[in-house]
Amino acid sequence: MATVSSPERTVALVTLGCTRNEVDSEELAGRLQAEGWTLVDDAAEADVAVVNTCGFVEQAKKDSIDTLLEAADLKEHGRTQKVVAVGCLAERYGQELADELPDADAVLGFDSYADMSGHLRRILAGEKVASHVPSDRRRLLPLSPVARQDGAGAVALPGHDSGAEVVTRARLGTGPWAPLKIASGCDRRCSFCAIPTFRGSFVSRRPTDVIAEARWLGEQGVKELFLVSENSTSYGKDLGDLALLEKVLPELCDVPGIERVRVSYLQPAEIRPGLLEAMAGLRKVMPWYDLSFQHASPTVLRRMRRFGGTEHFLRLIDGIREREPRAGIRTNVIVGFPGETESDVEELESFLVDADLDVIGVFGYSDEDGTEAEHLGDKLDPRVIEERTARITDLVESLTSDRAAARVGEDVVVLIDEIDDETGEPIGRAEHQGPEVDGVCILPPGSGVVGELVAGRAVSSEGVDLRVDSVTP
Repeated sequence: MATVSSPERTVALVTLGCTRNEVDSEELAGRLQAEGWTLVDDAAEADVAVVNTCGFVEQAKKDSIDTLLEAADLKEHGRTQKVVAVGCLAERYGQELADELPDADAVLGFDSYADMSGHLRRILAGEKVASHVPSDRRRLLPLSPVARQDGAGAVALPGHDSGAEVVTRARLGTGPWAPLKIASGCDRRCSFCAIPTFRGSFVSRRPTDVIAEARWLGEQGVKELFLVSENSTSYGKDLGDLALLEKVLPELCDVPGIERVRVSYLQPAEIRPGLLEAMAGLRKVMPWYDLSFQHASPTVLRRMRRFGGTEHFLRLIDGIREREPRAGIRTNVIVGFPGETESDVEELESFLVDADLDVIGVFGYSDEDGTEAEHLGDKLDPRVIEERTARITDLVESLTSDRAAARVGEDVVVLIDEIDDETGEPIGRAEHQGPEVDGVCILPPGSGVVGELVAGRAVSSEGVDLRVDSVTP
């Protein structure tokens, strides 16, 4: 890549939403850095603030718009000259978002990422860059998964640009864990979800590229790889090998410096016994299962265009715990879906009690533009959705607190993520805890430093968090 003639130009990347977005931001950061831009943490200290937005659910959209407005305010009294929206909200709404948010100087879609430096230079020079015009990205690649790899190089796939020879990424944080994208897009047609329309069809990254980026992360001091995608259980299907993830996991475990590998977003309907065996059989693959159940009532799940139900899900959970009795299992559920009855809610409650999960995210249903569910009948009154969401949330808080309390007395190994500024207590995660979204382990001051793996025993619980006494080897 050519270096621009004005390296004094500064840019800040503000990332919202999921860990997949974090990978995309770091890829953008790598591109911009290679083009001579100076990366800064504080948007107020940047010539350009690039906001990587989230467009998943209503609250995420609101948070993205609020962040864009806050960044735009910096133009009045800070160094910031321009504010640019990228990411899922920008890809999903494009020109519509630009029309409603004139304070943003540009709204750029995924196709702009390859020449982001050029776009930002033109924007700083006062040129008007055309806003993204949205389209259904599922139409950009063949319907057949095995035919996609040949055309994938011509389609923008954020987070996929690092190859076996060159890693196009710059770390924006210094923590001991990092997300690693193994695929993008989704072929499932869940009636409540718009993600496939703006992320596109499912495309796996080639194993050589995944391993190369993992090696680079290990060289950057990363101890834990957090494998991310929209659907990790589909990995390899477009490469002609549905068991490819089982083959890649041992190679990731062998990467120098890597002590932990964690796999996120497993679709229950696609989980294979071979994958469970591979995960349980590798010491460095954490006993942590991120299962997308969404509900337990078969009736509701069919309206969601999903499979399974209470009986099937409990068998899956039992199969995991037969292999790994101390496994951490998390999920998300949607409450108030169109047509959901009181009986359906009671079945969900019963399932959650029997499943004994570590973490459960609860979302109240809301219509999403362009989804099938937006046009379903039997919509529930918003007050009913709010009441049911609160009801399930209260149950979940009780159940997950009990689950954490039951872990008191367990021996754990904690990866220290940070040190509390006020108390000096190291805070990290045991094997059964994923980053950012799960509970944490709190250790006594002086127990270790960031990036260290500390053996200990859980001595008490606080909600979903555990207090751990470190054990001197």
